[in-house]
Amino acid sequence: MSEFAQNPFASSHSLDTNPFDDPTTAQPPHDSSRFEELSRRERDLERREQELNQRAEHIRAHGRNNWPPFYPLIYHSISEEIPEASRPLITRLYQLWLVLLGTLVINMVACIFLLVAGSSDGGKDLGGSIGYMFIIAPLSFLLWYRPIYNGYMKEQALYYYFYFFFGGFHLLFSIYMIIGIPSTGSAGLIQTIQMYAQGHWAAGILGTIATVGWTIQGLGNGFYYRQIWNHHTAAGHTMDKAKSELASHGAKAYFTRG
Repeated sequence: MSEFAQNPFASSHSLDTNPFDDPTTAQPPHDSSRFEELSRRERDLERREQELNQRAEHIRAHGRNNWPPFYPLIYHSISEEIPEASRPLITRLYQLWLVLLGTLVINMVACIFLLVAGSSDGGKDLGGSIGYMFIIAPLSFLLWYRPIYNGYMKEQALYYYFYFFFGGFHLLFSIYMIIGIPSTGSAGLIQTIQMYAQGHWAAGILGTIATVGWTIQGLGNGFYYRQIWNHHTAAGHTMDKAKSELASHGAKAYFTRG
């Protein structure tokens, strides 16, 4: 009977709150992982904005030119300008050109050591190696790498013939440098053997590195030379087509992207 004796209106809980107040919702605990994610996204946006601003400033100052990085003169972007199927080949050729550049530097240093070691033709070797450094480096880029880069980008016969002529000359030059005849500016095979025989180990080691560099870039260029020739033949490029392109576009087309 006690439950019937209780006053149903006796509870004062409902009187403790104002029925006209806005309902309150429980505040979720602070989500630190979500805050970190938002912070990371904000940092990424700031970084991208900074990169875009830097790129815009670079284009304003130099146009679209981006190569060489220290003094942009031309636009060079394998990922943007070369068809996807040909990008690995052009990338390898560019890497071989970089090997050539490094080999020219090492060859020059090796010739300095040849002179210090007392080589009778050390002065001629050093002078020749300096000449190669400042002549072969830019001409190799302009006369065989850039033509085949443009050839695969534009698929025009004229560039392929430029490449075959000057690329073939470069292969002969590589063989010449591998041999290392004294007084030619090459610290190649003959010079290296002489340095080891005379006990000049520093000059011999540098000559070995130079010889390996000449060999790697020479064999690599020879391998891709044949691949490019097969591609050129399959594409149906002819000398008449190259002459027609030269007459239509002129020499200026060699340096332009269009």
